Amino acid sequence: MAALFLSDPEPNQVLFEESSYARKMILNRPHKLNSLTYEMISQISRNLEVYENDHLVKILILKGQGKAFCAGGDVVGILLSIINGHWSFGARFYKKQLTLDYLIATSTKPLVSLINGIVMGGGAGLSMNSMFRVVTENTVFAMPEGQIGLFPDVGASYFLSRLSGSFGKVVNSSYDFIIFQHNFLEYLIHVVLTHFPFICVNRYEGEYLGLTGARLDGSEMLACGLATHFVLSKDLLLLENALSEVASSDALTISRVISAFSSKISLKKDSAFRRLETINKCFSKGTVEEILSTLENEVVNGDKWIVHAISSMKSASPTSLKIFLKLIREGRTKELKDCLIQDYTIVCHLIRRTFNRDFIEGSRAKLFEKDKQPKWEPSKLELVSDEMVDQYFQKVDDADWEYLQLPERANIAKIWQSKL
Repeated sequence: MAALFLSDPEPNQVLFEESSYARKMILNRPHKLNSLTYEMISQISRNLEVYENDHLVKILILKGQGKAFCAGGDVVGILLSIINGHWSFGARFYKKQLTLDYLIATSTKPLVSLINGIVMGGGAGLSMNSMFRVVTENTVFAMPEGQIGLFPDVGASYFLSRLSGSFGKVVNSSYDFIIFQHNFLEYLIHVVLTHFPFICVNRYEGEYLGLTGARLDGSEMLACGLATHFVLSKDLLLLENALSEVASSDALTISRVISAFSSKISLKKDSAFRRLETINKCFSKGTVEEILSTLENEVVNGDKWIVHAISSMKSASPTSLKIFLKLIREGRTKELKDCLIQDYTIVCHLIRRTFNRDFIEGSRAKLFEKDKQPKWEPSKLELVSDEMVDQYFQKVDDADWEYLQLPERANIAKIWQSKL
């Protein structure tokens, strides 16, 4: 999120470089873990439009300076903007951010995100919506927004509901066949999910990640489908140089170049994703209360990931948890565009404090005063009714507010390709 309304923007928050057929966009706030500001989003949006209209550009590369790809939005900045101004300042930021996520997902030029470090929240919106997502041994992914009274947004109800990797297995990136077949498979699975969801075998890793804010390493991201390739960090510069010389926007060609630098992965022995059966058993339940109760029944096995999941869910905003569960269940049969529009509506309610102050209170407890004792409203899951949750999905009652309007794009969201 953004602090653009309070002071002059920092210089050079995003660096732009040209290298043969490639254009590089480098997030450049390493002292803030490359957290996104309004200025950064605006700069990327402007340059993305230029690159799409330049026939000499064949491929786009997005990366971050320092030890983070992008740790999310500048939450502190947007809170100060709201407190010192008006809630609509935050809405303006979100509109810009979600629009950029959509532009990336529908870009006419293949975008490769090099995720060498921390990627959370808004950083996930940039990278998970790109065609190629390259991770390393340094990558750490999480979406812990529920801990501050928000929810996993930026299209998470779309990409987390479509995880289709091979959890619990040692896998190597094999993307070429998927790219080759994507036109037919993309259409087929979209039709099946949209019109016949009852015949699909759902997987619930997305519910696990969104409700608990669990952290994944690069190997786990590849295994579940969040990443398309795993490359050792020492080989990233060589990969960048090779990508710069690709004189084509053909996805298969680009995938083969990346695969030439890819390494095999091995999941840690205690990885939660070696317990896919338990994840599905717990997180397939119909309500957050049932999910939590089932986890508590499973904790006798002593798995650390279950203990962490329970602790995380109990410390998060009850309202946020229920919002996300409804979102991801509905997101399974929605287009990315519709998921982003819904994200915007909900977040406007939260920053406007239409029904509660959980975002303000969670940020106070976790980011400002850091007492880690937020006073949620309501304070317990059983006090958050379905009717209360449904309110966040409805139009904001403000004369100046309107639904998110995303631009018409010829390309469909290409992240389908890497989820099949």
